[in-house]
Amino acid sequence: MRILHTGDWHFGRTLEGRSRLEEQSAFVDELVGIVQDQEIDLVLIAGDIYDSVNPPAAAEQLFYESIARLADGGKRHVAIIAGNHDHPDRVAAAAPLAGKQSITLIGMPVPQIQSIGIARTGEMARLIALPYPSESRLKELLSEAAEEEALRSKYSERVGALIRKQAASFEAGTVNLIMSHLYVLGGLETESERPIQVGGAYTVDTTALTAGAQYVALGHLHRPQNVKAASPIRYCGSPIAYSFSEAGQAKSVTVLDLQPGQAAEPKEIYLTSGRPLVSWKAKEGVGQVHQWLEEKRDAAAWIDLEINMTEAMSIEQIQSLRKAYDGFIHIRPIYPEMEAVRTAMPKADLSMEEHFTRFYSRQTGGAQPEPELIRLFLELLQEKDLADASGE
Repeated sequence: MRILHTGDWHFGRTLEGRSRLEEQSAFVDELVGIVQDQEIDLVLIAGDIYDSVNPPAAAEQLFYESIARLADGGKRHVAIIAGNHDHPDRVAAAAPLAGKQSITLIGMPVPQIQSIGIARTGEMARLIALPYPSESRLKELLSEAAEEEALRSKYSERVGALIRKQAASFEAGTVNLIMSHLYVLGGLETESERPIQVGGAYTVDTTALTAGAQYVALGHLHRPQNVKAASPIRYCGSPIAYSFSEAGQAKSVTVLDLQPGQAAEPKEIYLTSGRPLVSWKAKEGVGQVHQWLEEKRDAAAWIDLEINMTEAMSIEQIQSLRKAYDGFIHIRPIYPEMEAVRTAMPKADLSMEEHFTRFYSRQTGGAQPEPELIRLFLELLQEKDLADASGE
């Protein structure tokens, strides 16, 4: 059977107030084309369908249209679990209707394994489908079957106990799969995922997922990646970039051919939909930015702009840039003294706020900055420090 693994769609998400719905819709068109061209039998969607527990109506409509197109009247099976961004009851609400179209919607962790027959090949897939397993949901699910000592054990061990219990239904003659939405030790994060682990408490060791499955399909991390483990474990990544920490990442879906007893060899199919996120550093000032715009540089991108200035940047200059191109997300003026202050900060006696106040006063002939302007400056400085720390 041919399997496609995707997830972390985050329908309804915006970028600093800019809608991404058009890009998400383009991704769905591309995905449907891939599923048809690759003759996919089973689509696994590993959670975070939406970006919030109460998504906008347009995001919900896009999701239901998407899975209907993927299932194509029941010609292929689509299995979906809720992620930490999703409301589990909202995800599962349409399950009775969806089931008639070969679509499985699972919002809460369930004790039973999913059996999925593939008509084209006559094979049977056994799928452990584990939606985002919060601490309380695991306790509730394991309370009847587990001993008190097990209930008090580490989070990772609880996840492992549930996986092993369902893995008892794996057979030599079935394609054996695990799909979940969680954070596995060793995964590389970006800034755009909402944390689901606190101090490592919600971190799962790979041994909890090595229960005889031929392939483990995960959601949550937005960077496509394999996780080093005894059996194949992979994050499919998000279909489009959702923060500038993901700039330059190649987005993809994962496809694999599996038959009973066969080792998985996942392959990436790269996506072209979605506007790229790029960072511009204009060392030569405003003129250089306008030159890049005239050259149509990164013409379809969302842009994080850092622009070196020797004098205070005016509102008119900012408005001119935004009028020239609507894809600027951030416009951050960088002044020589600001860079010097940043370098000297560990040894400086003055706070960053005091340095900025003095700099502003010199630039404006003695005026004092409004509190709101100081707050904005400190926020922009923090954004840059975070971006530098992430290596972007």
